[in-house]
Amino acid sequence: MYNLAIYLYLLGVAIASLFNEKVRKMWRGERDAFRVLREQVDANAQYVWFHAASLGEFEQGRPLMEQLRREHPEYKILLTFFSPSGYEVRKDYKGADIICYLPLDTITNARRFLRLIRPCMAFFIKYEFWYNYLHILKHRQVPVYSVSSIFRPEQVFFKWYGRQYGKVLNCFTHFYVQNDMSRQLLANIGINCVTVVGDTRFDRVLQIKEQAKQLPVVEHFTALEGSKVFVAGSSWPPDEEIFIRYFKEHPDWKLIIAPHVIGEDHLRQIMSRLENRKVVLYTKAEQDLNSIASTLKSSDVLIIDCFGLLSSIYHYGDIAYVGGGFGVGIHNVLEAGVWDMPVFFGPNNQKFQEAQGLKAAGGGFDFQTYEEFASKMDHFLHNTEEMQAAGKRAGEFVQSLSGATQHILSDVKL
Repeated sequence: MYNLAIYLYLLGVAIASLFNEKVRKMWRGERDAFRVLREQVDANAQYVWFHAASLGEFEQGRPLMEQLRREHPEYKILLTFFSPSGYEVRKDYKGADIICYLPLDTITNARRFLRLIRPCMAFFIKYEFWYNYLHILKHRQVPVYSVSSIFRPEQVFFKWYGRQYGKVLNCFTHFYVQNDMSRQLLANIGINCVTVVGDTRFDRVLQIKEQAKQLPVVEHFTALEGSKVFVAGSSWPPDEEIFIRYFKEHPDWKLIIAPHVIGEDHLRQIMSRLENRKVVLYTKAEQDLNSIASTLKSSDVLIIDCFGLLSSIYHYGDIAYVGGGFGVGIHNVLEAGVWDMPVFFGPNNQKFQEAQGLKAAGGGFDFQTYEEFASKMDHFLHNTEEMQAAGKRAGEFVQSLSGATQHILSDVKL
């Protein structure tokens, strides 16, 4: 049944690639993966294989890859992606020796892929359970580790109709899970090779904090003495409708917006909401910083119309807002919380353990309506010490859950 579903999916991807550029990139990338491997694999090297579905999972695996490279340079690293949103952004990542798409999980592809690589071990990040790859790895007695994985009762592995597919979990040498619920769910189906270590993303955001960039444009924008700065990261229109409404009524705050989608239509939509406020685009300010420095200082809103800066921009804020909570789910709240600042986000956060942890620690705050958001913002506006205390709790929460990377690599037999 699984293999039939894979072939039907393959057919669907082939058809969809005719009409969708993202799917076309994935389709071509998977087909090209074997050529990449034939050309780049060193037959005399030992490869450790890391597989990440997309960019988020890559960030979870990155601390492991980088520490492994530092401590064990005798190994080479293969990094594979399933999604173009991961591969296209990180195809030039210097921490891996080979980077390519993972060919779809047919028996033929899995055998061919593993014959080319002959990995000495494999790390699958979070939600990666490819049936044929994992069974062949087990047959070849290759150690396989599931990292930063998290399990919930509604997943197919724990349903009566998912028992056959659930056997794929027996292919793992060890699970390094995020919480005790995951450990208990696995124990209920007889899997006990499990250690609760938390999420390697906590280690990653601490790395990012240490490597934060200095951003002269943002420094000039935030230089006005006595002003408070609100940073809205990865925002979507429903998020912007709420926080922009608040800041139009509170001109004493400075607002930085880093939208999730940077396109002309979205930027025009944001600008239309900001009528009567003095707005500067980051890229324009960067092009002519000397002449625009004084204008930046007196501006109300800075829009980040480029990628790759958000994690460093949070450093300049007093309060952060992380978008996505009115859609499929919030983005990375840890990148904000690590900077000792309160973090706001929308209601769709129940499945995000880090958001739940921030809320429990008193450093994260969710809301469903504008009135709830405005009430909490007003409270912080008039109680600066409480705002700072909430930020400190957010930072302490992130710091307290770091260390998963070291735990995993000290446990794995290299």
